[in-house]
Amino acid sequence: MHGRPRKPQKPEEEEASAAEAAKLRPLQSQLLENHHQKNYDKEALEVSAKVLEMNPDLYTAWNYRKLAVEHYLKESPSDTESIKAILDEELRVAESALRQNVKSYGAWYHRKWILSKGHSSTDLELRLLGKFQKLDARNFHAWNYRRFVAELTNIPEEKELKYTTDMIDTNFSNYSAWHNRSALLAKLLNKKAEGYFPAEKVLNEEYELVHQAIFTDPDDQSGWFYHLWLLDQTIKSNAPSLVSSWPPHSYRVVLSRNRSLDDQTLSPSRSFHSDSETLALILYFDQPVQGVDSSSVSVKSTANLRGDLIWKPLSKCGHDAAKAWVSHLSFPQGKMNSSESYSVEVSLGSSQKITSASGFHHVKPTCFSFEVSVHLRETPIEDCGNEGIWWKDENFTSCGISPQTLPFASSDNLTIENNYAPSSSERCAEIISNEIALFRELLSETECKIGKLTLARFLMAHVATSPHANKVAQLEEVLELYQDLMKLDPTHFHYYKDEHSLVLLQKVTSTTESLFRHCYCYKDQTSPYLGSTTCVRLNNLSISRIGSVERLLWVQVLDLSHNELRSTEGLEALQLLSCLSLSNNKIGSFTALQSLRTLKSLKVLDVSYNEIGSHSIDTTRYLFSSPLSHSEEKENDLSSDKMVTDSPDLASYWEAYFLFKDLNLTQLDIEGNMISSERFKAFLVKVLPKLHWLDGKQVQ
Repeated sequence: MHGRPRKPQKPEEEEASAAEAAKLRPLQSQLLENHHQKNYDKEALEVSAKVLEMNPDLYTAWNYRKLAVEHYLKESPSDTESIKAILDEELRVAESALRQNVKSYGAWYHRKWILSKGHSSTDLELRLLGKFQKLDARNFHAWNYRRFVAELTNIPEEKELKYTTDMIDTNFSNYSAWHNRSALLAKLLNKKAEGYFPAEKVLNEEYELVHQAIFTDPDDQSGWFYHLWLLDQTIKSNAPSLVSSWPPHSYRVVLSRNRSLDDQTLSPSRSFHSDSETLALILYFDQPVQGVDSSSVSVKSTANLRGDLIWKPLSKCGHDAAKAWVSHLSFPQGKMNSSESYSVEVSLGSSQKITSASGFHHVKPTCFSFEVSVHLRETPIEDCGNEGIWWKDENFTSCGISPQTLPFASSDNLTIENNYAPSSSERCAEIISNEIALFRELLSETECKIGKLTLARFLMAHVATSPHANKVAQLEEVLELYQDLMKLDPTHFHYYKDEHSLVLLQKVTSTTESLFRHCYCYKDQTSPYLGSTTCVRLNNLSISRIGSVERLLWVQVLDLSHNELRSTEGLEALQLLSCLSLSNNKIGSFTALQSLRTLKSLKVLDVSYNEIGSHSIDTTRYLFSSPLSHSEEKENDLSSDKMVTDSPDLASYWEAYFLFKDLNLTQLDIEGNMISSERFKAFLVKVLPKLHWLDGKQVQ
């Protein structure tokens, strides 16, 4: 435990342990018998006290004593002296147990329970804590109990904060003291207590304090964790904000069943074509929020929109909270071969309904508007069965458009009423800059892993908060730091790799020019799938995690092949996606593709040459490899589906079934995975009735 290897017991220690166990067994048997018989007399309580003195971690014994206390309190509810005597005895037993094991959960919890009865002196508790913290100043049980006592007795946070300062000055390596300091300081900052506002002044003083710990002993982690907490306090934005949308502000969307419109006036460069008669409206926030509905989001249009707007969360983070929310606009059906244009305005006011997970409300009124042109054609949609999409490099060519025509959706394009005080990002940029300079100096003198990680985090904070930062240069510096960390600290390689991937994608999507270098067109522009649609190719980047999706909400064709992805988490926000290549990655199961279930526009999917089937079950998500244990499925849905009752293969391929059953794929590539077999392909054909192409061959 804590990196300390167990040492084998010496023979005399083994004999002592065996003798104590032999002595404890009959006492435990007597305790259980008393518990069963509800015997709470003096002799029975003495037995339980002896058991707890020998084994303070026996929860049954503590629970037995709680029942005994409740029994005696009911017998004499108004006898104050008797009640005090009973509770004092319990405090004595708990103290005796703690002297045996100062980290006994049961003893500390029992002491809390007794103290909460309100008949005991808290002065004794603080003196007792002082003794225990002299024995072990970092004992988190004692610190947790201290917070309980301080709250119970209304000790001012300022006084307790001074106590943590004294303990830290005694020993910089006191992680529990640093943790308690963060809990106290958070309360003082949130309520803007006297002397703790503005926050920048307090944070500067805290940085100076933690610098003493860090630079005294760079290898000790206690100060570094507090330093990371300070960074979070420096850059965090309490109130959620809308950072991106689809469609973006001032954009023109063309709803048409024909991608190659013959009337070029209907297809200006800043336009988007959709085969659907409805338009996805996507809101992307900087943190998971809940409460997005028709009362908190106003949608006004010159069109008479059909039906009520229903907002759905994507990538749920619990309690129906998500960063991305989607609704669908249904425009009126006009005459055939006609063209109608409508304006749409979306507004988010200062709503008490849209709230973050921490309880903060969306307070910045935000609005954006766009235009929708609806074109109907008598010509039916082409049959896609005779043509497929092939992801080879020779089938893609550079786009003959300007980078400025990309529908680059970001908060820069949103209209935000600026009637509020400067955000924390604007106020704290100087603090972040000072920290960056300090850690660059530290790393010039020593090779410190956690110093490199901290510098990377502060550089990312500077990119996010400073409008004047040289973002590309700083992102490149962060990428170099994570490259170094992957070599210096192979134990945490995958963490650094994921962070490196997120930074790389942020760099790629940071400007229209950098993203444009990854934009291509499919050579066959008569393709019913693609036409002249822009394809974003993020292949061969060695990324292991998907990020920056808020800047890719407009993407319909995405190539993520030849990377190191293990999951598609994040892609659920790309509601326009119709063609996706994930070939040659490290996806190990169909559950890793579950985010694709929400992509109702997806027609073409390539997951060839992954590791699907190499692992019997995704144990990070499911405890049992059974469709009935699938928490996202309703039993009614299963019993009403003919595939469930008729297919003998469902038990073997239920993960694939749950993934594909709601998709309308016309082309799928699955070869190169261990699961790929003729039996499995036959199963897929049953699950996907609209499938025309499977592994490059037409489905008969």
